[in-house]
Amino acid sequence: MEVLERNVPQKQNKTIRFSTVISISLVLLMGGLLSLILVHSRNLSNYVKENIVLNIIVNEGTKESAILELQSQIKANPEVLKVEYISKEQAARNLTKDLGEDFVEFLGYNPLLPSLDVYLKAEYADNASITKLVKRLEKKEVVKEVVYQKSLIDSINRNVRLISLSFLGFGLILLLIAITLINNTIRLAIYSQRFLIKSMQLVGATKGFIRKPFIKYGIVHGLVASLIAIALLMVIMYFIKSEVPELGVLNDWAQFGMVFFGIIVSGIVISGLSTWFAVSKFLRLKIYELY
Repeated sequence: MEVLERNVPQKQNKTIRFSTVISISLVLLMGGLLSLILVHSRNLSNYVKENIVLNIIVNEGTKESAILELQSQIKANPEVLKVEYISKEQAARNLTKDLGEDFVEFLGYNPLLPSLDVYLKAEYADNASITKLVKRLEKKEVVKEVVYQKSLIDSINRNVRLISLSFLGFGLILLLIAITLINNTIRLAIYSQRFLIKSMQLVGATKGFIRKPFIKYGIVHGLVASLIAIALLMVIMYFIKSEVPELGVLNDWAQFGMVFFGIIVSGIVISGLSTWFAVSKFLRLKIYELY
C-alpha cells in the first residue's frame, strides 16, 4: 500500500480517493432511499388501507347506551381495527371547524346524527370484505345507513399494487445502474495506476500480491462510502419526518437496520469485486495496450 502512496502524487491521490468515495456514496444513497421505500411499502400500504373509514349513521333518537352497545358489537368483528363514537355535538364541532363558521347557531338546531367511524384491518380493506360487513351492519335496528367510498377503495387497492410493482422494477434497474456506476468509478481510479500494476508484474510480483493493496483500498473506500451514505440517509429521513410527522407511524428500526446493513455490505462487496476485476483487466493487458 505504501508503494501506491509513493507512485501517485499526494494531492492527486487524495483527489482520486475523495472523488471515488463520494461517487460511491451518492450511488449507495440512491439505492438506500429506494430500499427504504421498498421495505416500508407494505407498512405504507397498510397505513393507507387502515385509514379507510366506514361511517355508520345512527337513527335519530337512539339512546347513547344502545350506540355504545353497537360499538362493542362492531369491535368484536375480526375485520375491524377500531371504532370511534362521534356524538351529535362532536359531529357539529367537527363540521364547524371544517366550515369555519357555526352552522348550528345559523340554523338554530343541530341537524346531524350520531355516528360510528369504523376503521378496518389492512387485509380486509377491499370491497368484497367491506360489502359483507356492510350487509351485516345494515341489518342492525339502530343503523340508519352505512356510508363509504367504494370507488376510492378500488382505486387505493389498484394503485397500491401498481406502485409496488413499479418500485420493484425500478429497484432492479437502479441496482444494475448502481453496480455499473461503482464499477466504472473504480476502474477510472485504477486506470491512473495501470503503469504501477504492470511494473510490479514485470519485476516478478504475483497477481495476488499486486491485487491485495488495491482490494484493501477498494474495501475501505466501500466501507467509508457506505457510512457516508447512511449518515446522509438519516439526515434525509429526519427532515422528511419533521416535514411529514404522519410518516412516524412507519418507523421500524429493525427494518432500518436491515437496510443500513445492506448498504454496508453492498458498498464493501461491490467495491471489492469491482477493484478485483479492474486490476485483473490491467494485469492481462500488454504494455503497448496501456497507452
